[in-house]
Amino acid sequence: MAVVVGVSFKRAGKVYYFDPGELELELGTPVIVETARGMECGEVVTGRKEVGEEELVQPLKPVIRAATQQDLKTIEQNEKKELEAFDIATKRIAAHGLEMKLVGVEYTFDGSKIVFYFTANGRVDFRELVKDLASVFKTRIELRQIGVRDEAKMIGGLGACGRTICCRAFLGDFQPVSIKMAKEQNLLLNPTKISGLCGRLMCCLKYEQDGYEEVYKNVPRQGKEAMTPDGRGVVAQVKAIRGKLAVRISLPDRSTEVRDYDFADVSLAKPLTEEELAQQKAAAEEAERLAERQAELRAQRAAQKQQRLSNRPQREAPPKAKEYVEPKDQQEEPPKKEKRDQAPRERRPRPPRPPKEHRDGQGQQRNQGQEGAPSPQREGQGQRPPRQRGPRSRRPKQPREGQEGNGQNNREGQETRRAQQTQQPQ
Repeated sequence: MAVVVGVSFKRAGKVYYFDPGELELELGTPVIVETARGMECGEVVTGRKEVGEEELVQPLKPVIRAATQQDLKTIEQNEKKELEAFDIATKRIAAHGLEMKLVGVEYTFDGSKIVFYFTANGRVDFRELVKDLASVFKTRIELRQIGVRDEAKMIGGLGACGRTICCRAFLGDFQPVSIKMAKEQNLLLNPTKISGLCGRLMCCLKYEQDGYEEVYKNVPRQGKEAMTPDGRGVVAQVKAIRGKLAVRISLPDRSTEVRDYDFADVSLAKPLTEEELAQQKAAAEEAERLAERQAELRAQRAAQKQQRLSNRPQREAPPKAKEYVEPKDQQEEPPKKEKRDQAPRERRPRPPRPPKEHRDGQGQQRNQGQEGAPSPQREGQGQRPPRQRGPRSRRPKQPREGQEGNGQNNREGQETRRAQQTQQPQ
């Protein structure tokens, strides 16, 4: 057995044991200790206690001294340097084009080494980056790749419960968490509900797992047969927090019902004996025969009903009522639309039409290419004066030459009109 004190170098970090020697150290006291990385400043998180040799990492190193004011000033200066180193390293990573994300920077107490923590999807060749950073800071450089859980622990944040995430607040080590724990705790297997900020299963699933395992030791699991005060049934759900079991019970009418029972009233069902198995088989056969008999009875009733319907005399359909038609003398005539009083439309007189011979002469001149020449006129015939016409009267349209109709009548009418025109005074 050795007397040791527990020292942590980060908030909610891992606890390391050191030999306090003759120093009286209280909880929360900053101390200077020697580690594999050199001189470090930590905080006492556990008081003096005796620990077995199997729990210690040999050789056990001693606590050098309690931190002084000068040591605390050195720590503050190192924290300022860490911020500057973070900005410089971020720019260097971008300049080298490396696919890595810088998470944090840590200076050792004596400034002999700088540790850069980063995350990446795979392996990264950062040898050139290390040389570049060493030329800038003039000290030893260490790049350490961490996982998503360690990243969330270093950055911090708020969980689904609204409080600071557990790994940042008090968890020193990460406990293994599996999806089996979520199933045993009857949680909804939704990744967004059971995952933390890091994207992995929440660490708090481990907190209640021991209680669930203790419950499952004394009660039947889900799907197992159990004995209840109401008979044999099957466990449908284990309600560990309420201390009850939901059991599906078979009723005499071959229906099932789910009932809740306390843990003390339910026990694991024992295997059935040969006599019980025979009784159960006979009851199943009897229930099957009863079901077949009921099906036959239903079929007989349906056949009898169909026969009665077929033997029933069919009734004649009542005659359709004739549609009533109102007499014509009693029908109301629709109102007629009144014509509006409109003045007769005046027509403009048309210009006189030249005789046919005159029109034919103009056509012949056009065909012969004599454009602009005066049209020939008959001898002794001057220009016809315009004829005054009144409103145009409607008369039956007579077919022209080349159309259907009596062509002789058309020619006689044309000669009569020409004779009337020649008899008009000049």
